[in-house]
This record gives sequence, C-alpha cells and structure tokens, in this order.
Amino acid sequence: MSADGAALGARLRDRDVTAGPAALNLLESTAPTDLEQAAKLLQVVSPAALGGEAPGHLVGVTGPPGAGKSTLLSALLHAWRASGRTAAVLAVDPSSRRSGGSLLGDRARIEFDPADRGTLIRSMAAEQRLGGLARATRVSAEALAAAFDVVVIETVGVGQSETDVADVVDTVALVVQPGSGDVLQFLKSGIMETPDVLVVTKADLGQIAMRARRDLGAALRSLGSSRAWVLAVSALAPASGIDELVAALDEHREGLDVGARRVCARRAGALNDFLVEHGERGMRALGGRREAQALLDEQGPNADVPALVATLEQRMG
Repeated sequence: MSADGAALGARLRDRDVTAGPAALNLLESTAPTDLEQAAKLLQVVSPAALGGEAPGHLVGVTGPPGAGKSTLLSALLHAWRASGRTAAVLAVDPSSRRSGGSLLGDRARIEFDPADRGTLIRSMAAEQRLGGLARATRVSAEALAAAFDVVVIETVGVGQSETDVADVVDTVALVVQPGSGDVLQFLKSGIMETPDVLVVTKADLGQIAMRARRDLGAALRSLGSSRAWVLAVSALAPASGIDELVAALDEHREGLDVGARRVCARRAGALNDFLVEHGERGMRALGGRREAQALLDEQGPNADVPALVATLEQRMG
C-alpha cells in the first residue's frame, strides 16, 4: 500500500522531522502509485503551499575522495545539534554501471547518534546522472528543508560534470585536503568558480594546511574573486575551526536572496531532468535550452518538468 503523500507533506510542513524517513522512501520510489503520492507530497511543501521558500538551509558539501568530507560532516552535525538545530544529510554515492545500485558507504562513515531523531542520514544513488545528482536527491532536499533546519547534500568527488550540487543548494562548501595538489586541478577544471566556502581539512597538520589555505586564497584572487570564505579546520579532538565554519555557512545564507537562488535552482533542475527523460530531441522540439528556460519563466516560480512535458506533447501531438 502506498504511503499518503499529502499526509507526509503536512507533517514535514509542520516541522515533524520524524516524517523524514518515510518521505524519502516515497520520493525515491519509482512505483507508479508512489510517484502519484510523491507528487502530492511535493505539492504540500511547495513554496506556493508554504507561502514562501522552505526555511531549511540547503548546504552542498563536495570535494575529492579522501578529503575528509565524512569526518567534517560528523563534526558539523555535532555542532548543529549542540546548538539545537535539526539536520539531515543526503550522502550521494556513485551508482554501479552494471547493477544500478549504490555503494552506500558514506552513511557508515558519518558519526551520529542513531537514536537522535533530530538527525537524519540517508545514502542516495547518483544513478546515471552526469551531474552526479538524481532528481530524487533534489526533490528530497527541497522537501526535507520544510522540516529540518539544515539539509546537506554530500556529493562524490569534484569534476567538470559533478557540480550540479551548486544548482540545488543555497551554499556550496568545497573540501580540500592539504598537500594533495588539488588546487591546480580545480583551477584547470573551473571548480573554483563554484564554492561559496572553501574548507581545508586536517588543520592539525600545521604548516602544510596553512599553505593550502594560502594557495586557495591566491587562486581566488587570480580569478578576481573575493566572495568566498577560506577556512582551515580540524575535525579531530580537540576540534578547531568548526564553529567558524558554521558561522561562515550561516553568514553566506543570510546574505542571499534565497527565493531568487532557489527559483534558479529549480529551473536548472527541471531542464536537466527533462533532458535526461526526453533527450536532445525533446529539448530541440522545445526550441532549445534557452527557449525551454523561457517557457518555465512564463509558468511562474514553481514550474517544473511537467510544464515542459505538457508543451512538448502539444507540439508533438
């Protein structure tokens, strides 16, 4: 029997974080009845129904393997919970090309209290998305933001095709391991244009971490950018820099036009989802990406894939 999507959405709208796991189960399901109920859930927590954007802070945490993202998230979760904030983490794992399954390892590496209902950790498969994020991840984050104070999307690695997280969240944190040589690689791939906060982990290593922090600052200046925070943290006890990182994430969010950023995020997500579902042929039938963007703009701030599909059916039928 399919879950009641409207009821789950109402619980999230009322800030009932215990509805999170069941909501995620519904939003990840591809069963036809579940897809119908998932649409009802999303309608209840949409900006139109809420009277504005969901209050939760959407944070993207990305970085190459081994940079210490899971350890950092463990420390951040502790800090958020110590201040009374609820937090959900969607850890996006690579999908097996053969089976379509997810490795689902990040959940096990993030330290948290399983009995704490104010914390939710869920591993989600990236599926075969070039941007690294499946549609279920995007809509799940938006739904959870109605109930949780902070919703984190942790992505697998960094590359030119793996920066979709910037089109979903309010704030992007790029995690860098000192002494790894990643800064030059990030400059080459254009990744340095993506983050709002740059985090050098393992600050307990001393000078090598400080050098990485200076290199990141110099790289930003070479790009003519001074908008990002550059911090060095250590998640090992005694932790250092975590409170400063929490403050930087909050300060970035406070300076945002959240409504405008999320409308842009929904537009980008809708275009990517449509392209995955209908291919280049479908996009050309709409007149190309720019015309599809204009169609969404005409439909209002909540327009998503169905608006594009309806137009496609009109033109093809």
